[in-house]
Amino acid sequence: MNKYEITIVVRTDIEDALIKKTAEDMKKVLVDSKAKILEEKDLGARELAYEINKMKTGHYFFYTVECKSNVIDEFERLAKINENIIRHLTIKVED
Repeated sequence: MNKYEITIVVRTDIEDALIKKTAEDMKKVLVDSKAKILEEKDLGARELAYEINKMKTGHYFFYTVECKSNVIDEFERLAKINENIIRHLTIKVED
C-alpha cells in the first residue's frame, strides 16, 4: 500500500450543496475501492493563482489516503471527466 496526498479544486459557480456532493462522490470512489483515508480537510473557497476556464476562485478539498496505485488511477480518471472539478493533483508520499 502506498500513501498519497490528493487535492481537488471544485468550481465555485455552482450551489454549495453540489460542491459538497462533488467532494463526497470523489471520496466515495476512494472508500469503495478500499482506500484508507488518513486525513481529510475542507480548505474552503480560495482565489486561484491563475484563471482557469474564466474562474478566479475554487473550493479546495485535501485528502491523505493509503491505497494501491490502481485506486488512484480510477480516481484520476473520474476526476478528469467530472465537469465540476476544475483541477486535481495527486502526489505519492515517500516514507
